[in-house]
Amino acid sequence: MNEGTQAMLHQARWAIQALRRRRWIGLGVAWAIATVAAIAVAWVPQRYEASARLYVDTQTVLKPMMVGLTFQPDVEQQVRMLARTLISRPNVERLVDKPDSGMRFATPSERDKAVTRLMEQIKIVGADRSNLYTVSYRDPSRGLALRLVKETVALFVDSGSAGKKRDSAEARRFIDEQIRTNEGKLSDAENRLKEFKIKNFGVTGVSNQDYFTRMSTLSDEVSKLRSDLMAAERGRDSFRRELAAEDPQLPAESFPAAAAPSVLEIDSRIELQRKQLDDLLRRFTEDHPDVVSARRLVARLEDQRRQELLVRGSDSSRRPLGTAPTSPVYQKLRISLAESEAQVASLRSQLSAQQSRLDQTRSLAGRLPQVEAEFVQLNRDYDVIRKNYDQLIARRESALLAVKLDESSQLEDFRVVEPPRVASIAVFPGTLQLAVMGLLLAVAGGVAAALGADSMRPTLNDTHVLEQLSGRPVLGRVAQSETEAYAATVRRGFRRFASASTLFVTVQLIWLVWIVARPMTS
Repeated sequence: MNEGTQAMLHQARWAIQALRRRRWIGLGVAWAIATVAAIAVAWVPQRYEASARLYVDTQTVLKPMMVGLTFQPDVEQQVRMLARTLISRPNVERLVDKPDSGMRFATPSERDKAVTRLMEQIKIVGADRSNLYTVSYRDPSRGLALRLVKETVALFVDSGSAGKKRDSAEARRFIDEQIRTNEGKLSDAENRLKEFKIKNFGVTGVSNQDYFTRMSTLSDEVSKLRSDLMAAERGRDSFRRELAAEDPQLPAESFPAAAAPSVLEIDSRIELQRKQLDDLLRRFTEDHPDVVSARRLVARLEDQRRQELLVRGSDSSRRPLGTAPTSPVYQKLRISLAESEAQVASLRSQLSAQQSRLDQTRSLAGRLPQVEAEFVQLNRDYDVIRKNYDQLIARRESALLAVKLDESSQLEDFRVVEPPRVASIAVFPGTLQLAVMGLLLAVAGGVAAALGADSMRPTLNDTHVLEQLSGRPVLGRVAQSETEAYAATVRRGFRRFASASTLFVTVQLIWLVWIVARPMTS
C-alpha cells in the first residue's frame, strides 16, 4: 500500500473518530439548521406557472396585390415592437382593474406595488426569426396565474388591431391638417403670382421666354422684315421702270381693231378685291397694313372704271388717244405696281411695329433682370408648394385605401397555438425541493460542525497522528484498560445519541410528507 492510500485511510479514520467524539455538537447544529430551514420554507409559497403560445401570421395574399397602391407597414416589426411594449403600466393597470382578475386592494399603494410586480413577472418571449410568442406568469394562486395569462393574450390580440386603427386615424388627421395648411399656402402663392403678372403685364419676364431669348427673337423678326421690305421695294422699282418704258396707248393703226378694256372685267376685279377686303376686315382692324393696301387698290380700280365709262360715253372720233391707257400690258403693269406698293406699305407697317416692340424691350433692359428673378422665385415657391400639396393628396388617398384594407381584412392573424394553461406542479424550486435541500444542508452542517469542533480542540488517539504533529518518532505507547462501568456509560451515551438521531430523521420525514400532501393553492 503506497503512502497516498495510507494517508487517505488515516484521514478517514480521524474523521470517523472526530464525528464520534463530537457527535452531540453535530446533532445540535443539524437540529438548529433544520428548524431554521423549515421556518423559511414555511414562509416561501409555492408558485405555479401559467403559459400560452401565439403565432402571428403576417403573410397574406393581399400584400403582393396592394404593392404600389397603398402604404404597407412592416407588420413583423410592428408585432415585435408590440410584444416589447405590451407590458406597460397602463396596460397592466387595465388588467388589474378588470372584475375578472379577482385582485382586490385595500389601499392605492398596494395596487401600485401589485402593478409593479406584475410588470416584472409577466413575460412575453418571442422566438428568434419567427412570429411565435410565449406568454407566461408565475403566482402562488393557480387560478390567478391562469386568468392573468388569458387577459394578457386577449390584450395582445386587441392591441394589434386597436393600435393599427389608432395609427391610421392619427395619420389621416395629420395629413388632413397638412393639406389644409398647404391649401392656404398654395392659395397665397397663386395670388402673389397673379398680382405679379398683372403688375408686370407685357414685360418679358412674365412670359415663357427670358429677356435675351425675346431680344434675339425680335431682332431676327426685324431683320427678316427688313429683308422682305428691301425685296418688295426692288420689285416695286422694277415695275415702275417697266411702266415708265411701256407706251400706255396702242398704235393708231391697231386702234380700230383693239378693244378697250371691258367695264365688266373691271367690275369683276372690283368685286373680287372687295371680297378680299371683307375677309381682311373680319380678321384685322381698319389700320392694318393689308386692309389699307386693299382699300387703295379698290379705289384705283373704281377710278379706272370711271375713266373707262367717260371714254366710252364720248365720241370716239373726238377722243384723244392718250386720255386713257389702252395697252393691256401697261394696265397689267399698273396693277402689279399697285399690288407691289401695297405689299411695301404692309411690310413697312409690320417693320415699324416690330421695331417699336424691340425698342421697348431694349428700354426695359434695366428692369427686366429683376422682374425675371422675382418671377422665377415666385414660380419656384409655387412649384414646391404645389408639389407638396399633390403629394399630400396622393398620400391621403393611399391612407384611405390602407384604412379600408385594414377594415376589410387583417394583414396579420393572431393564432393561439397553445391555449392558456397552468402546470399542476409548482415551478422549481418548490416547497418540497427547498425542504429536501434544507434537510441536506442540516446534515452537512452538523458534520461540518463536528469536524470543525474537533479540529479546534484535537484529541490524539493514534501514534501516526502524533508523529505527524510532533515531527519526532514515537518510541512506544501505553494501552488503556476500560472498566465495566466505563463501558456501560459509553453504551448509554451511544443509545441516547441513536434515539436523538432517530427522532431527527423521523421529524424531517414527517415534515417532507406533510409538504407533499399539502393541498395546492387554487
